[in-house]
Amino acid sequence: MNPEFCKDVDAALERIATHIRRTPVEFSHSMSNSSGCKVLLKLENLQITGSFKARGAVNKMSLLALEHPERIITFSSGNHGSAVAYASKILELESLIFLPETVSSAKLSKIEQFGAQVQIGGKDSGDTEQAARAYALKHGYPYVSPYNDYDVIAGQGTIAAEVSQQVDEIDAVFIAVGGGGLISGIGGYLKQMHPSVQIVACSPENSAAMHYSLEAGTIIDIDHLETISDGTAGALEENAITYEYCHSVVDQSVLLTEDEIIRSMKEFMNSHQMMIEGSAGVAIAGFSKLQHQFQNKQVLIVVCGANISSEKLIEVLS
Repeated sequence: MNPEFCKDVDAALERIATHIRRTPVEFSHSMSNSSGCKVLLKLENLQITGSFKARGAVNKMSLLALEHPERIITFSSGNHGSAVAYASKILELESLIFLPETVSSAKLSKIEQFGAQVQIGGKDSGDTEQAARAYALKHGYPYVSPYNDYDVIAGQGTIAAEVSQQVDEIDAVFIAVGGGGLISGIGGYLKQMHPSVQIVACSPENSAAMHYSLEAGTIIDIDHLETISDGTAGALEENAITYEYCHSVVDQSVLLTEDEIIRSMKEFMNSHQMMIEGSAGVAIAGFSKLQHQFQNKQVLIVVCGANISSEKLIEVLS
């Protein structure tokens, strides 16, 4: 990771501070009592737009705004789209967001409420991302990647900058992984500030591109199945910068089944009375699976989002 990364993250936090929420870190009595660990929760499910993605989008688009772009293009499975739509509104920028046919109704509604233009670009995330990039290239518009962008990653790293101000010591951090932008930002910052911290990557077994790429030693194509963690689903871009970042900061990577994710979501919502989405459930399930490794240690779980459709919520709670 760039030795200047922490400075860039601190600058990003100052840049976006008036546009995002400084989310709390809370002690989880229920998870601590049941695990024998001291469990802290970074509640990004309370973030503006209901997801950590607002941080990276506002940071990147604040920098792009200095160039006065005619229009900004992006692709998203939902949360990044909401974040870009929000950033567009507050920065008075025009954006076009490409979404797959599988986008959840809750995430589509949130994007539309900010007034952004939307285009359905394909049947799945891979097709839609290609369509968005091709459109941006054809028309000469800047493209904002959900994860494969240094400024977006620095924006996500502001979570770690806040945590460093909120917590004196952390032994391990559990983070959901899709494209790797969140774990690259948090891990990159914490590993420079607190080298002994263990960074644990948590992926849904049904769509775990980064997990298997790290295992293979290079970015590879894998088959993807449907997952309750739609926010982490999909393939990695060829030559994604997050691969090398993850390779340098991830200490352990764990796969979670759909049953494990759903069970963790249900238990969390019942005991904490807070809404979470599938990707947050992945990190919680990862901790539940590995908690025996961290007895009497202080661990942090990044509760990364709360955007879940009513249909999926019923599925989880039934």
